[in-house]
Amino acid sequence: MTRIFETPGDLLGSEGTILGPTEWLHIDQQRVNGFADVTGDHQWIHVDTERARAGPFGGTIAHGYLTMSLVNHFLPELIEVRGFAHAVNVGADRLRFLAPVKVGSRIRGTGEIISVEEMKGAIQAIVRVTINIEGGDKPACVVDTISRYFPET
Repeated sequence: MTRIFETPGDLLGSEGTILGPTEWLHIDQQRVNGFADVTGDHQWIHVDTERARAGPFGGTIAHGYLTMSLVNHFLPELIEVRGFAHAVNVGADRLRFLAPVKVGSRIRGTGEIISVEEMKGAIQAIVRVTINIEGGDKPACVVDTISRYFPET
């Protein structure tokens, strides 16, 4: 279930709030190939299904950066902030890839609000997003996302 904050100011004091989980997302070869086309990363472990079968994972795996980019898919399912004029993605900290995402698997996100602070006429929130693999022992990816919300005036 999405956690809703009616205004950016409502984020203040929400540190430690657990978010999610999201719905499961199936990772198929078409998505991986599309990411390879967009980024130019056509390494065989991602796109050559025949060669990858004999590789270390028994098949193709998603790019780590594809997995990370899916944070943008999961965040709206985890948290919704309303009542802002505009918002910006400031960046990310503490990015880690902990387990490969095999093509054909399903992943989902969970989150935790790590910090919230007022900053230059805005509210900045750091949300740690963990991407889990269905049936996996370790998360695929953990990243601290940094978002800045500028309240309506």
